[in-house]
Amino acid sequence: QVQFVESGGGLVQSGGSLSLSCAASGFTIGVYAMGWYRQAPGKERELVARISNSGGSAIYEDSVKDRFTISRDNGRKTVYLQMNSLKPDDTAVYYCNALNYRTGSPMWNNWGQGTQVTVSS
Repeated sequence: QVQFVESGGGLVQSGGSLSLSCAASGFTIGVYAMGWYRQAPGKERELVARISNSGGSAIYEDSVKDRFTISRDNGRKTVYLQMNSLKPDDTAVYYCNALNYRTGSPMWNNWGQGTQVTVSS
């Protein structure tokens, strides 16, 4: 059974940093590109960063470029998101999933519980 467990969120002041982790299970993570998505209140879930299956390439949405860094450890079946220079607009619940690297479409419909990130101004 495919499962994602996100952690590392919290409350931080504007300009601060957080490091998120996503533990994946139920599939061979090294075969898939992975991504971090977020959903703010009243908004649709959006993709913010994706990384190739090997970790050799990554793509960021403009809103987080140069502030967020995605990485992965296939041996630990874990994907990370380092978030620096956080802004109030980054406030959201953050999720991970395997995805199609070209389109960004998530691979599975079963999402984890997510981890809440709240940035105060």
